[in-house]
Amino acid sequence: MIGNLEYYKVFYYVAKAGSVSRAADELSISQPAVSQVVKQLENSLGAELFYRASRGVRLTGEGQCLFSYVEKGYEQIELGVRKLRQMQNLELGEIRIGASDMTLQYYLLPYLECFHESYPEIKVIVTNAPTPETLQFLEEGRIDFGIVSSPFAEREGIAAKPVREIEDVFVAGRRFIAYKNRTLDLQELEGLPLIFLEKNTSTRSYMDDYLAKNGVVVRPEFELATSDMIVQFARRNLGVGCVVRDFAEEYLESGQLFELRFNKMIPKRRFCVARSTKLSISTAARRLFEMLEVQT
Repeated sequence: MIGNLEYYKVFYYVAKAGSVSRAADELSISQPAVSQVVKQLENSLGAELFYRASRGVRLTGEGQCLFSYVEKGYEQIELGVRKLRQMQNLELGEIRIGASDMTLQYYLLPYLECFHESYPEIKVIVTNAPTPETLQFLEEGRIDFGIVSSPFAEREGIAAKPVREIEDVFVAGRRFIAYKNRTLDLQELEGLPLIFLEKNTSTRSYMDDYLAKNGVVVRPEFELATSDMIVQFARRNLGVGCVVRDFAEEYLESGQLFELRFNKMIPKRRFCVARSTKLSISTAARRLFEMLEVQT
């Protein structure tokens, strides 16, 4: 049995100081109290730990053996406390974030840059995944918070705050120039070669649901993993790409791509910052989260 851990704390200080009086000063307790604790520890262990020397006290052989282990343990505790203080002061720590390519590039990245400049010792781990997986990681406690894109089903214990609007568009290159100055009916998409994201993304789910509600059923010729690749396929006239406008903005402005117009507006969506209401997050993660909230 280890017994009262406070006994070992007093033992540690007496052994380090080599003096009952100096240990009492460091512990801010009386000398008799220190002597009594040492005696109680010796009685509980059935061993003499100190002997009187000309100046103070010295460890016996048994005391030295015990101290070699207590010292390591106590110093590890002190190290742990120092590390904790560093984490609280944002001098040490780790943040785990979930984000897709889109939410990282068009929302989170500038905040990460600013945060890193202010707190360079904080390690940031970004798990790259689409919205459904990011929400799953959040429920499992594998990330501190996630940047996701709507729409997504509400989940118990997950709070999401909208932070920025996004707009889905259909873009095409010169092969489809005949459509540039026309207002199209959504039904006309059924006759066009389409380039969509894969089905495990919120963007694809949203567009499939929106078109289905308007009686439009599409069978894309290409299903790609990233929106960047959709834009590149559209530039090479392989089809009409469906992407969030941010990905195609540069090419729309330069005239390499144009946006198809429809007689029905595609409703805008949002980026959201999502976090668990059931799990606590680190000091560093809370600070970054606060930076995101201030800007919204």
